[in-house]
Amino acid sequence: MNKYRHYYSFNRVVLLILDITLIAFSFKVSNYFRYGNLELEHQYSVFFVLFALVWWVVSGFSNFVFRIDSLIPLEKKLANLINAFVLHAFLLASCIVVFNLEEISRLLLLYTYISTALLIIINRLVLMEFFNYFTKSDMAYTRFVIVGTGPAAMALHQTFNTHDNPGAKFMGFFDDNVEKNSPVASQIVGSIDELKEYCLQNSIDEVYYAQPLTNKEQIDDLSNFADDNFMYFRIVPDFSGIVEKEVNMYFYHNIPLISIRKEPLEQVSNRAVKRVFDIAFSLMVICLLFPIVLPIIAIAIRLESKGPIFFKQLRPGKKNRLFVCYKFRTMFVNNQTEMQATKDDPRVTRVGRFLRKTNLDEIPQFFNVLLGDMSVVGPRPNLVSQLDHYSKLISKYHIRHFVTPGITGYAQVSGYRGETKELQLMEKRVEYDVQYMENWSFMMDMKIIFLTVWNMIKGEKNAY
Repeated sequence: MNKYRHYYSFNRVVLLILDITLIAFSFKVSNYFRYGNLELEHQYSVFFVLFALVWWVVSGFSNFVFRIDSLIPLEKKLANLINAFVLHAFLLASCIVVFNLEEISRLLLLYTYISTALLIIINRLVLMEFFNYFTKSDMAYTRFVIVGTGPAAMALHQTFNTHDNPGAKFMGFFDDNVEKNSPVASQIVGSIDELKEYCLQNSIDEVYYAQPLTNKEQIDDLSNFADDNFMYFRIVPDFSGIVEKEVNMYFYHNIPLISIRKEPLEQVSNRAVKRVFDIAFSLMVICLLFPIVLPIIAIAIRLESKGPIFFKQLRPGKKNRLFVCYKFRTMFVNNQTEMQATKDDPRVTRVGRFLRKTNLDEIPQFFNVLLGDMSVVGPRPNLVSQLDHYSKLISKYHIRHFVTPGITGYAQVSGYRGETKELQLMEKRVEYDVQYMENWSFMMDMKIIFLTVWNMIKGEKNAY
């Protein structure tokens, strides 16, 4: 459960940033009460940096200072915070003596300590209430099942019960051969043949396979089922068999786990970085570029053909959920919108051909990004008719819908854009989309955006 390990690291960074922000606010307020203004003198600005650094050092001694989950009693959390403040005061006093900071106002320091302690404690209480409310809601749970009841399955189940796994909800075991006196008999939901139906009916998110790895046919079957239905398939190996494909292996405490596919965007911190960038980049385009190009493009579209300025169409997004995708209209109004554009397509207007070649027709999709239906970079959302057609012909087609679709994508900047007359062209697109998912990084997104802008300048030969 790599994402749970990253949960605490991400949580720690966020809370530390909040703490330093509250300390800065406390300094401003204390300075106002002491000297009647909010502007800190140079010596107090330096002292603030020292104050914040000492808090960072003190908080590093104990992970409990940054814990807001319900696994630790409230009294324990408050006691840890008080201990941290006592240690902080001792170290800060030592720094004042060592660095000869005797000119620092004792009254300001008192005000700062009182306000900082109150703000941080109140902040923790509010976050704990929010956390408790969130974890009690259904949307907080990652529902998972375990296939098998052998030693590996028992070890995994015990680890989940013993260690922290925020938001994880165990739904039951599945096994074909279970002894009546098994200690987990009451938690066995059904046989392996009943697993698929149960997963679909109960919105299971993760399947942990803890059987011997000798039954390759069963593993492949369950893995494909998980991929087709947007579930994560994990193998808990007992090393009695061999997985004959490239896998990603990691450890949750002392339990080895194997993921059939590496996916960086599974981690909350990576998704948060990508989403923050999407919002910031989209707002920049909408505020700076959209007001300039909208009147020009709108007039050009209306002068050439009658009809709306914008074109709206349902497209399959993440996990095949349909959403309304926005574009500038590039065709004459027609009833063949589910048919892919071809070279010299008579439906495309002259203005539309220019917009498609320069990607300017995609600009309204930045509103889709703000709504959360799309990302700036990701697999391009295909037509609904293409989803129905290619999902039956390309085995990995469904995988590309694990992530949010994008305005531009790795396949598009790699030359796979435009008409897909031959099946192998779509297969290559899917291959590049899966490569993007497995190798995502923030810098990869930046590279794809740069290449997209470059292609807009020079023109896309395959954009029809």
